[in-house]
Amino acid sequence: MKDSWIKKGFVDEPVDSQINLANRIRDLVKEKNAVILAHYYQDADIQDIADFVGDSLDLSRKAAETEADIILFAGVHFMAETAKILSPGKKVLIPDQMAGCSLADSCPPEAFAVFRNEHPDHIVVTYVNTSAAIKALSDVCCTSTNALKIIQHIPEGQKIIFAPDRNLGNYLNSLTGREMLVWDGACHVHEEFSLEKILLLKSEYPDAKVICHPECVKPIRIVSDFIGSTSALLEFSKTDSGTTYIVATESGILHQMKKANPHKLFIPAPPKDSTCACNDCKFMKLHNLKKIYNTLKFEWPEVSVPEDIRQLAEVPIRRMLDWS
Repeated sequence: MKDSWIKKGFVDEPVDSQINLANRIRDLVKEKNAVILAHYYQDADIQDIADFVGDSLDLSRKAAETEADIILFAGVHFMAETAKILSPGKKVLIPDQMAGCSLADSCPPEAFAVFRNEHPDHIVVTYVNTSAAIKALSDVCCTSTNALKIIQHIPEGQKIIFAPDRNLGNYLNSLTGREMLVWDGACHVHEEFSLEKILLLKSEYPDAKVICHPECVKPIRIVSDFIGSTSALLEFSKTDSGTTYIVATESGILHQMKKANPHKLFIPAPPKDSTCACNDCKFMKLHNLKKIYNTLKFEWPEVSVPEDIRQLAEVPIRRMLDWS
């Protein structure tokens, strides 16, 4: 393996410009008995060559049900870890191993272990947007789709730690009347939407509905017509009678919204940075077709999870599936 590849975190191998990358990637998928997973936040061309497109946990579950030998996850690192947790016998690849997550990084395992030990009477509920090490310290996981159901499953008198997203945790507190102890973490994408610019868009498109992810800050949630997970936002866009939407989540989801609703208008909610019209995850956008091609060709970078951590991390995921 070339040292330069390791330093960069991806296979930096030249690719013939005459190659149709999409077609060659699909050829490699067949040759290697692989499956490509693409999160909703990936670029459109990656979503279009994937076997499955969706939210992180749903993708990992679908991959576990296949007979594939190799899982290539076009997402961020904790997602690939989750795929490995649920499919320990499969090789899991990620096109660029520098594709981390600001939310997962906001909850370091060492600090969280101390925090948990300081509150031994609390049950620990962690969002799936965490590292395998954090999942291993958890009692039960949740997704933005099933978080409310998971919290409601826990008896009223039981104290709860919720980690790592403060916005999702506080939103759940407001829905349930609970007083969960919320870890102070956040996603850089969902923290950066501009309320002022959203209101300006609303004045320009008065019939537009604002739809947002629960990781958004409270002022954005307050002005929203619908709040839900990425998959819930997509489903709402399909079933709602409206025709114009201001979408406050990572802009990659607009590709699926437009494909499902070609007659509707979807406007990405802008961030506070005035130079941008949409809000993208810098980590999600590290992947491209060239990296995917080289990753499948050389079967690197590979994502691994130590077996003791994997076994511990699988428990709260399976418990979540049982409860939800």
